[in-house]
Amino acid sequence: MGTQLSIDETSVSHGELYTIVTNKAAKGRKGSIVAIIAGVKAENVIEVLRKIPEKKRRKVTEITLDMAGNMELIAKRSFPLAVRVTDRFHVQQLATEALQEIRIKHRWAALDEENEAIEKAKKQDEVFQSSFLENGDTLKQLLARSRYVLYKRAEHWTENQKQRADLLFERYPDLKQAYELSIGLSNIFEKTTDKIYGLARLARWHEKVRQAGFKAFNTISRTIENHYPTILNYFDNRSTNASAESFNAKLKAFRSQFRGVRNIEFFLYRLTQIYA
Repeated sequence: MGTQLSIDETSVSHGELYTIVTNKAAKGRKGSIVAIIAGVKAENVIEVLRKIPEKKRRKVTEITLDMAGNMELIAKRSFPLAVRVTDRFHVQQLATEALQEIRIKHRWAALDEENEAIEKAKKQDEVFQSSFLENGDTLKQLLARSRYVLYKRAEHWTENQKQRADLLFERYPDLKQAYELSIGLSNIFEKTTDKIYGLARLARWHEKVRQAGFKAFNTISRTIENHYPTILNYFDNRSTNASAESFNAKLKAFRSQFRGVRNIEFFLYRLTQIYA
């Protein structure tokens, strides 16, 4: 048990979820696992964690988690003196997903438009010719191939990606606006060190979202407002749930190395021998 913990859920086998509590100080090595508990139901997980002596649990000063309500309840009840910190990457992921949702909507529209053009050409006994953009993409290819462009910051784009982004934003100004909102949220977490300043910058970001009028981003804005206390706690120590995500990746790699899990009890036993 360390003073800084992470809590997350992961699938061990056939989609069965387990709640894993890890110790940040172990850095993914021996001593990482505090507990692995079957299921994610708050009452069951709390019951197991309370088997750890209260004196040890009260030594925990900080615990990072995602925005799931059950995880927050588990952390609150099991580690009463710990400051709860919402993982910034889960918040940013919501903005990225909203951005990709807009891109996908445009892609389906482009596919429909192309299908209609093909059907029209057939009726007129003509050969359909696709229109190519300056970089050699068709419109539907541009939208499909821009997926990874929108994940990256502009300064990290290659020349081809920069050209693709220019073509994309020229034709879809709403995607450019949504991209700027997504990057703007990321900048708040990366370039702000003070909690008060972070709150002010988030307030300005909420106003930009309101003016943009994107439904998905409005939903994200409301979600952030509902989790303000734990999100703002990030600016105290800049703690994230990256250690938990890293441990989950190790667990999945360990699982794939042995081509799946036949005996869950034995698999968990091996995990604890290595990481507990």
